[in-house]
Amino acid sequence: MTAGLRLGVLLGDGIGPEIVPAAVRVVDAALAAAGAAPVEWRELPLGAAAIDTHGSAIPGSTLEALAGLDGWLLGPHDSAAYPEPFRSQLNPSGTLRKHFDLYANVRPARAFEGGRAIAPDTDLVVVRENTEGFYADRNTFAGTGEWMPTPDVAVAMGVFTRRAVERIARAAFELARRRRNRLTIVHKANVLQLSSGLFKRVCLAVAEEYPDVVVDDVHIDAMTVHLLRRAADFDVVVAENMFGDILSDLTGELAGSLGTAPSLNASDDRAMAQAAHGSAPDIAGKGLANPVAMVLSAGMLLDWLGTRHGDPRLGDAAVRVDDGVRAAVRDGVSTRDLGGTASTDEFTDAVVARIEG
Repeated sequence: MTAGLRLGVLLGDGIGPEIVPAAVRVVDAALAAAGAAPVEWRELPLGAAAIDTHGSAIPGSTLEALAGLDGWLLGPHDSAAYPEPFRSQLNPSGTLRKHFDLYANVRPARAFEGGRAIAPDTDLVVVRENTEGFYADRNTFAGTGEWMPTPDVAVAMGVFTRRAVERIARAAFELARRRRNRLTIVHKANVLQLSSGLFKRVCLAVAEEYPDVVVDDVHIDAMTVHLLRRAADFDVVVAENMFGDILSDLTGELAGSLGTAPSLNASDDRAMAQAAHGSAPDIAGKGLANPVAMVLSAGMLLDWLGTRHGDPRLGDAAVRVDDGVRAAVRDGVSTRDLGGTASTDEFTDAVVARIEG
């Protein structure tokens, strides 16, 4: 059993200061209902506000403080709106993933009863390798991994290593064992025979360690079609960085909305809860933001911490978070993007009420 958790709060930009506090409220209610010790929350500067106060979108003091915590909630950032030179630097999310080697980005997609799912039977998880692949900014010690030898030529670096593929494959197979024992490897090895081919070959080699898991592999372009036609047939999907990012946005919409798409970024010893959507600056401060994805991401963090620390109360609290959100939506309480009329605070109140009552 664990003592009280110490968790960081990074509000971020746009709707972050609305949806992250909503997640904190729900987590506190779920932990209390599960009989777990309360969280010691520590708010830390990040994003546009941190540029104003600390001269950096992600101050060194924030990185130092996070290293001493059990995990943290990261709100969305609007790095495209940052002034230079901050706009051209690695964004806060990428910096945190790289600094703490958060190699596994786990993105569930499960449709809501009473929601607006395109594919109501969707219940799958995309496990995305988070440190290399075709995202050039993850592939270098310094710099972005992109360069222009002339004004008319742009080159990006893609990197695949056996070590990174092995560890994401094992994370995906372990998750498949806790779900329905099915795993799909997504790649483009027919064209990218060396890079994507290595990803496929290493995943298949790791599969030999998991004879109880049924495995298949699908080309990335074909996978988009399969998901549209038969999303319910898939359980755990493992993919490199960019493929996994694209597929998880697609599966989030199939399940209802990116506003309901949670994610967890994890290494072997720490994790960061982060909604899959952006900062939505057009509705910031209006009470319209849907907090579901951020709340569910926080629930995923509780589940991860419960497994890591062997504390069933944290796992119980994670279930209560998920059940509370789904009960509210099922009962017709939702924000405008899901067809309802509830404000951010009103929806959060409904979730907390269902957890407590």
